[in-house]
Amino acid sequence: MKTLVKTFAAAALVAVSTFTMAAEGPGSKSAKANVNLSTADFALAHYVAVTTEGESAGVDQLFAEDFSKKANATTNKRDELVKFFKKQKGEKLNCTVSTDILEESADYMIAKVTLKFENFTRTDLVTLERVDNDWKVSKSVNSYK
Repeated sequence: MKTLVKTFAAAALVAVSTFTMAAEGPGSKSAKANVNLSTADFALAHYVAVTTEGESAGVDQLFAEDFSKKANATTNKRDELVKFFKKQKGEKLNCTVSTDILEESADYMIAKVTLKFENFTRTDLVTLERVDNDWKVSKSVNSYK
């Protein structure tokens, strides 16, 4: 009798865990991944990983609600960029990256991120701000040489 009860309990656990995983859907855990953005340095490193290495985890978390990106005469809003970076998952840029902190305080940071490609250089001036306990990218201005 004990064996029968254990068998039914095991079957019930398998069924419940299967239904739970199915309800979450494929890829839902990676889409909800939290990234450590507790310092400006972590947030800047994650920005570089998102923009150059195809990292897509925590993209929603990285950019502030009022984020904007300016390049030449074009301005992109947060939703457009988040959607773009999610599509670029796993795509790595063939460039060398360097970062310089231009200004830093307790609540904001301005950094210069330089991406050197074979035929041109892209420079991002990135503004990061403390929002509650996390750091978020609030603005990015790009120029090309």
